[in-house]
Order: sequence, then structure tokens, then C-alpha cells
Amino acid sequence: MIVCAGRKETFEFAKTIGVGLIESAINLTELCLKNKPKNILFIGTAGSYGEYNIFDIIESRSAANIELSFLRKDSYTPLNTLIESSNKIVNNDTIVNSSNYISTNKNLTSTFLEDGIGIENMEFFAVLEVAKKFNIPAAGIFIVSNYTNEDAHKTFLKNHLLSMSKLSAYVLNKDFI
Repeated sequence: MIVCAGRKETFEFAKTIGVGLIESAINLTELCLKNKPKNILFIGTAGSYGEYNIFDIIESRSAANIELSFLRKDSYTPLNTLIESSNKIVNNDTIVNSSNYISTNKNLTSTFLEDGIGIENMEFFAVLEVAKKFNIPAAGIFIVSNYTNEDAHKTFLKNHLLSMSKLSAYVLNKDFI
């Protein structure tokens, strides 16, 4: 089953699950309860912490859930902040950070690279958590639409349509459907 966030990021060949960690977790859980898929492939846009360029396509099976306050040592969590799906869908080990917030501080977010975290996408951590709960192999395919800097939103909007087109072509050409 191919899923995507929704709202601005919809694909005719993917089911929408909602934006952010909460909506995507609730709606994907509901989909899995109704009809458990053999695997889950999440597709969407991502912001680059600096390692990847605009329109690069990244496949991943690992996600983190680290808030910027944690990087500044302003918070802690008793929760596991890293998850990896053991699957045969993709083999890339780029870690995707997920948060309900889009990062705009380039100086702070560049520290993610030190931990092997290359991009951010709001939903992917929740997707992997739901997949783990249902014992479903899962992966993600992302296209970089912006960098995590002060112009993140403006750049995302500028690149969004072309990003969606390139990601659609990639997914359809790889025959994930």
C-alpha cells in the first residue's frame, strides 16, 4: 500500500493519511485495521539538513523523532527516538527526522548530520511506528523540496509542483505499485 500525507501532497496512486505525526498515525492505524497491507510505502517531500540537494530522491527505512529543543539540551524524553523497519522494499540507511514542526534554523539543524540524520519529513516516524505495531514492512521515498533554513517554506512552495511531478515519475518508474 502506498500512502502519502495529503492536503498539498496527494497522488492518484496513494492513499492519504494526514499531515503530521498524530493525523498520520491515527489514519494509518485505521487503514491497517480495516485491511492489513503486505507492506507500506510512504511517499512525500522532505527538507534537507544540508547533505542532500533540492530534487534529490532518498529512499529510507529509518526514522527519528528528535525535537530541536533536545538538540539545545532544553528537553529530554523517556521514549525511543529512533526506529528502523526491517524490509526488502528499500535498502538506504538515511535517517529521516519527524516532528510536527518544520525546521528553519540551519545552524541548529546541521547538527542532525552528525548523527546520520539527513532529511526531515513530518509523518515518517509515525508511519514506521504504526507499521511496527502491525508487523508490516515499511519504507519511505522522499524528494527534497527545500533546505531547513529561514527560507524553508518559501522554497517548499516554489518547488512543490515540480517535486510532486518528479516523485510521481520516480515511484511509477520503479514499479512500486
